[in-house]
Formats: sequence, C-alpha cells, structure tokens
Amino acid sequence: MTDAAHDRAVTEHDRPVTEHDRSVTESDCIIAGGGPAGVVAGLLLARGGVRVTVLEKHNDFFRDFRGDTIHPSTLRLLDELGLYNRFARITHRRVTNISLTADDGSDYILGDLSKLNVAHPFMTIAPQWDFLNLLAEAGEDEPGFDLRMGVEMTSLIWDDDRVIGVRAQTPEGETELRAPLVVAADGRWSKARDEARLTMRELRSTIDVWWFRIDTEAELPDSIAPRTSGGNVFVAIPRDGHVQMARLIPKGEDSRFRAQGIESLRKAVAETFPALADDLGALEFGDVKLLDVRRNQAKRWFVDGLLCIGDSVHAMSPLGGVGVNLAVQDGVATARLLADALRSGRVSAHDLRRVQRRRMLTTKAVELLQGGIHRMIEPVVHGGGVIRPPRPVLWLVTTFPALNVIPARILGLGITPEHAPGFARRAEWEASEEDDASEGVGRAQARSRT
Repeated sequence: MTDAAHDRAVTEHDRPVTEHDRSVTESDCIIAGGGPAGVVAGLLLARGGVRVTVLEKHNDFFRDFRGDTIHPSTLRLLDELGLYNRFARITHRRVTNISLTADDGSDYILGDLSKLNVAHPFMTIAPQWDFLNLLAEAGEDEPGFDLRMGVEMTSLIWDDDRVIGVRAQTPEGETELRAPLVVAADGRWSKARDEARLTMRELRSTIDVWWFRIDTEAELPDSIAPRTSGGNVFVAIPRDGHVQMARLIPKGEDSRFRAQGIESLRKAVAETFPALADDLGALEFGDVKLLDVRRNQAKRWFVDGLLCIGDSVHAMSPLGGVGVNLAVQDGVATARLLADALRSGRVSAHDLRRVQRRRMLTTKAVELLQGGIHRMIEPVVHGGGVIRPPRPVLWLVTTFPALNVIPARILGLGITPEHAPGFARRAEWEASEEDDASEGVGRAQARSRT
C-alpha cells in the first residue's frame, strides 16, 4: 500500500470490527447516495442485469433543499423508461421559458424551451421527493435493485490503491459491503470524494440563500425566474398549498440580515410578491434555513474502484435549477457506459474515465451559463443596479429571438444528451380506465391552480 492509500485507510472507521457488529454483503455495484444521480443509476443498472445496492442515509426522500425542476431531457428519459404517465400524475407545473424578471417587471427570456424539438418541450416544477419515490418504486420491480434507506456510508474500504467496498452504519450496527465499483452520489459534501482525495476547484459565488415556505392559496406565475424589488432578490416555487421561497443574500451575511428582524423579511416578501402579503404573519426566523451556496468542479472524478457523479464532483448553485438535470444525466451515462463491465465483474480506470469524458462538456457548458446568471444577479444582491442581461446578450436575443433556443438546449437537454440504454427501456405504464394518466394530469394541473 502506498503512503497516500495508507493515510486514507487509517481512520477511526478502521478499528477492528467483530462479526457481532457487522455483516458483509457483496454486489456488483454499490451506490452511496439516494438522490437523483444515485437512484437513476441504480434503477438503470438493475434493469441491465447488474446487482446494485443503493445506500441512502435518511429514512425518506423528504429534504429541505431539494431541486424541484425536471428538465426536458429527464422527461424524455421517463418516457424511455415507461414511467412518464406515472410522473404526470404527480402534482406539477409547467415552465416553458428560462427568464429573469427585473424591478420594473420586465421579463428577459434567455431560453425558450418550447422551441425544442422534443416530446415534452418544457420543464416541470414537481416535488423531488415524489420524483425519487417514483423511481424507487420502479426499482422494486427489478430483482437486482436493493435500496437501503437509513444506511449511511461511513468510509471506503481499500485494497492498496483500489476501492473494493464501503463501511456503512445501519440501525442495527456497522456493516461492510463489497463490490467491483463504488459510485459516490453523496452530494456536495461527499465523504467518498474527500477520502479519495479528489480535489475540487471552487468557482465564483458571492451569494447564499434563505430557504422557507409560505402557506398560501394565492396564485403565482409558473416560473422559477428570480424576481427583484428594492434590491431584494427572491425565487418563488409554487407548490400544492404553499410556496417555497428562496431569498438571495450576500455570502456570509446571514447574521446581519437576521438582526434586521422578521418584519424586514416579511416586508421584503410582500413588496416583491404582493399576492402573498396577507399570508406572512406566521413566518418566523425559525422557519428560515440557510443554504451555503457553492459552485465547484473536480478535475478528476475517479480512482480505481470509485466513480463520483452529480454534486459530489460538480456542485451547482440553485440558480436556473440545473443541478437535478445534470445529476440525472450523470446517472444515465454511468449505467449506459458501465453496465457491461459491471456484469463481467471487471471495471477498469479506462471505463471510469469514459464516463467523465462523456459528461465533462455538458457540465462545463452549464457551469458557463450559470456563471453568466450569477454575474447578472450578484450585483443586485449586493445592493447595486437591477437585473439585466449584458448589452450584447440583450441585443442578440431581442434582434434574433430564435437564438434563445441555444441556452434552452444546453440547459434543457445538454450538449451531449443522454438516452436510456436499450436494456433499461420499458413500454409505457397504462393506468386504469377509472384513473388514467390524462385524468391524473388534469387533476395535477387543477390542484396547482388552487
């Protein structure tokens, strides 16, 4: 074992463990993290005959910070997997434009999804926990899909410089799981990535986000566009019976803004969204959670026996709602490119490099677009100016409106769009006559308007 591998291995988790407090499980692939990247990769691999164990540290998928935007590429994937009709029965809203809304009410359309030549030329706003539950339920039909809720990966298991499994904490005690490949989809604070010493390059971000909900029956536009008023910047995500709010604040200034008092926040919300003015009395700071916004990228996504995907190697800010889409595409590429190797039990570093190369171009393009959105919004958050695209960009999209299909394609589909491999495709699920899919869509749209 090299010195570096030895240093990684010598942790508190490497104490001697007896057979009384651990068991050993073997599979073809272990996936740490039950978010979009992990569950999608697990479902597709299982449909390809790979024995997959997915570990999710929480007991359910409900989380404060969950991206709710499902992009056209993911909707197309659901079609290919035979799951779109089930998804359509989930309460959701449709968004056709990627836009910015300025103080004066002007909407700047940066990307027109309706121009995409796809079956579903829009993104949806739907609770991510419902989306993940749908995928998990589909996985139950696959004998090779083993989703273990309430089980957290605590460390990697090494054989010299190669990862051969993970240690995990379960309600019953510690366990070991072994496999030819560990896929780390454990988010921006990835334990697996850090233990493997895959370094991150931090990208510029000078904002944080306050995250809170407002119970309301008010109707807001179906949009995820940032909205400003008096220097305040908010994003409102309409849900069934409430609105999920994100307020953008300068990075590191949570305490200063809280010191201004809850009435200051209520006033800022009412000025930006007058329709919510009568529903703010119950809002308290105890309901306001802080999201530390980070944007970064790993130079290398893998070591022998370990592949990192999703937020673990390219964390995105909430702006534009791009993180879920990228994570899903990472999961699809992982399954498509590695299923054969995993079935044979031999996964090489070359195989893992193929996944990174496949996903890198789209990742960098989306990071570039999101960086542009940050440069437009951050000055407003820090107290200067209004949201407005740079003059050259504004001239282009107003003079040649057809050009806004380009950012729509990058954000909605990606430069290298991912399709479900043939082994994972299924015929569309059919609902009963009493509760068919189209009726479900109608009910979902009706509920979203209440």
